[in-house]
Formats: sequence, C-alpha cells, structure tokens
Amino acid sequence: MKRQRAIGRSCSALAIVLGLSGTLLAAPAVADGSRTPQVRWGPCPDDVVAEAAPTVLRCGTVSVPVDHADPGSARIDLMVSRLAATDPDQRRGTLMLNPGGPGGSGLALPALLVARGIPADVLATYDLIGMDTRGIGHSAPVSCGLTPEGPYIANIPPYAADDAAVTAQAKVAEQVAEQCAEHDSDGLLRHLTTANTARDLDLIRAALGEEKTSYLGYSYGTALGAAYASMFPERSDRIVLDSNIGDTHLDRDGMRRYALGMEQSFPDFAKWAAARHGSYGLGRTPAQVRRTYFTLAKQLDNAPVAGIDGNLLRLTTFGQLFKKLQYPKLAQQWQTLANGDDAAARRLMSQDAAAADVPASFDNSLSVFLAVTCNDIKWPRNVDTYRRGVAEDRERYPLFGAATANITPCAFWRHAPAEPPVAVDDDGPRNVLVVQNLRDPATPHAGGELLRRKFADRSRLLSVDDGGHGAYVLGDNPCALNTTTRYLVEGRMPDKDTLCPAG
Repeated sequence: MKRQRAIGRSCSALAIVLGLSGTLLAAPAVADGSRTPQVRWGPCPDDVVAEAAPTVLRCGTVSVPVDHADPGSARIDLMVSRLAATDPDQRRGTLMLNPGGPGGSGLALPALLVARGIPADVLATYDLIGMDTRGIGHSAPVSCGLTPEGPYIANIPPYAADDAAVTAQAKVAEQVAEQCAEHDSDGLLRHLTTANTARDLDLIRAALGEEKTSYLGYSYGTALGAAYASMFPERSDRIVLDSNIGDTHLDRDGMRRYALGMEQSFPDFAKWAAARHGSYGLGRTPAQVRRTYFTLAKQLDNAPVAGIDGNLLRLTTFGQLFKKLQYPKLAQQWQTLANGDDAAARRLMSQDAAAADVPASFDNSLSVFLAVTCNDIKWPRNVDTYRRGVAEDRERYPLFGAATANITPCAFWRHAPAEPPVAVDDDGPRNVLVVQNLRDPATPHAGGELLRRKFADRSRLLSVDDGGHGAYVLGDNPCALNTTTRYLVEGRMPDKDTLCPAG
C-alpha cells in the first residue's frame, strides 16, 4: 500500500483548475505603506542551497501582515531569494518568479531557470527573485496533517466510475476539510488567497526598493501574475504568464479543464508510443495506444498490480504527459503493468517513488493548494452537482474527466471567501504576454484564450505548436524562447496574437 501511495505522492508533486455567503470585506489593495519592509540578504537555508547548486543564491525575509485588511494584526516573514543581475549597466529591475501550484516552492526557481538555459540577456537585465509565498516552505508553512498513506494523496480527486464513487469521495473530502480546520491552530489557513499573495508581492517589490516589478509565472503562477497586474497595474512592468489556468483563481471549471488538456495532449504520447510499438508493444497506431490505455485501466480496476489500480494509472499517465522526456518512463510503466509482472512493477514504482520522494513537502504543498483554491472562490456544496459533472465529463473527456469533475474538500471548506476573486483589469498598460502551448495536459490552450480576452488590449497571446506544461525556457520551441526573451529584454511585445510553429 505504501508504494501505491508513493506514486500518488509523486503525481501530487507534479500538479505539478457562485454566490458568496456572509458579509464580504474587501481588503485594501496594498497593506500599511507606512511600514515599508527591508530585505537583508544572507545565505539561503541548506535545502535551498542543495537544490540550487551549483548556482549560488542569496536569501532574505520580508515581513507582511497575516491579514491585509488589518495591517496592525500579526505578521509573518516571507522568504525570498535573489540571483543578482550580471550587468549593472544593463539592469532594468526585478523579475519575480512563481513556479505554480498553489503550493509550489519557488526559492530555487532562479537556479532552475539557469540550469535550463535561460538566456544570458535576461540574467543581465534582471535580478531574478524567487520566493516561498505565504504558507509555503520557509514562509510560515501551514499543515492539514496529510500523509502519503492517507485518503487524500493528490490535488486531483480519484476517478469516479459511478455515482457511488462520488458519494464515497464526498466522505473523504469532508473529512479532509475538517482535518484542515482542526490543524489551523494559528488561523493562518483562511488568509491564504491569491489576492493576499498579490498584496505580498507588492510589499516585496517595495522592500526591494523598486517602483515597478516584472513577473514570470507558470501554471497557477499565471493566476497570481494576472491578479498582481490587475490590482497594481501601475506597478507592473513586463508580465509573462506561461501555461494559463484562465483567470486569477482556480475554480471548478478550471479543474475540469484538466480533462480537456489530457484529451488534447494524449495524442502526442500515443503517436510517440505507436512509432515504438516494437519496443513497448502498446499499439501500432495512436488509436490502438488509446485503446490500450482504456483496456489497461479497466484491467487494473479489477485486479491491481503491485497495488496500482486504474485510478493511479490514470493519475500517473496525466502527470507523465507534462514533459516529453517522461514518455519512455510512462511507456515502460504501461508495459510492465500490462504484463502483470508484480515484482517488476514493484521495482519500477519503488524507483519512481524514490526519485520523487517529497515527504517533507507533501503535506505542506497539498495544504496550501487546498487553502488557496477553497478560499479564493466558493465551490458548490451539493454532492449531486458533482455527480452530474462526473457523468458529463466521463462521456466528453473519457481519459480523465471522471476524476477532475469529482468532488473536492472545497465543497466542505469551513471558511467562506473573505472577498470576491480578483477581477482581471483590462485598464492598464499593454504589458501582459500570455504564452500557451497548444497541447498542455493541465492548462489547455483554452486557458490562454480566456485570459487574453479578459485582459483585452493589455495583452497579446503567443500560442506555441507544442505539447507539455511550460513553454518559455521549460519547453523547446525556438520561436517561443526568442519572442518571450525579446519582450523581457527589449520590451518588444508582438503587434498581434502570434502562433509559433513546431520547433
């Protein structure tokens, strides 16, 4: 059972997607301007040093109020990292970074981008600023007391084969929501929102002594970046939003778009696997590979191999579609499971779990995901709503839809949203470049289209004929790299929406 949970844990690390009750109190756009924090730079914590090596980062903290609506309330320290610009004469300012989540640690992200080959001109132009946003890692971490052996192992619910499975998951979701409330001893959990994190970004900007800041965010980081550009348009410089969820928050529609993304990205893997039928035996055509997926999932539903059932097959397949480099591992997993080789499957999955072992961050990451997602917007509470959604998406998105439409702890969350979600503001400078792969398993192209329409003339959409999650630096498309770098370094926004051909 531990190995089964470990696979779910590694998938959670990958993920990386209404009326309001009660009185809504809108917090101010920025907190207590009379107490501008300062950053004192020093060595980073050992875990950040190890993750960033060989790149050396400097770290410091910024004090922010727990409740921005009450600047005199308790405060927490947020840890930020910096990779200073390499050319003082060319330096433009700061480029804040966010890796996504919500729940992803970003302190080592500057070093990751260096390792992935971010252009030297970007490094000369900006101080790269990573951070653990509120509630994450070294920034007042929160906990729901979740464990890899527990019933909640990923930010996507399990595949629901029928109405009874939705009912069963509702009991788990309610238990997890109550568990989060019970562990929230200091009351921080309810203050984890995208809007509050955007306000934190503005205090970090001030602490760094900058009048404006540029921003590069991936996945959920696009929601945070969209919120910042909307709340503080005059303080936003050059904004790049890569792999977009479509708004400033993840709601039920956004979660269900994961299923659309898997449908659109799976054919890339199916084509790849069909060309290698002689090695993996998954099908001679993409259509046969797709049939193999359904056959194998049903087979594992009835008779798990090495503790791996159909739900975990669906979840791991979704996670392995994030990067083409993961295709061989996915094909190997399918092949081993299809052969029913329990011992080989255990060895393979044990290696996988060890490679993605994140016991220290598992609880924290999922807790932050839940808090931000559930606090940003009120989710439906009626279980029948989820039953209908599961039935709909099981038909229209058969690969994964009955999972992403399933019920989450947000349906039972104790705290109602303290304010409406941030509305995208199209009244501001034309400074938002929306970058989006055509075939992205988690954030399909529809998310980029949605955000482009909401920002209107403030934005341009750079579509990329590629699959996987993440285009700029994390992808391998020359046009996407060149166009985005040109904007960050020279400020040259495309005149119109642009399609980058396959690289």
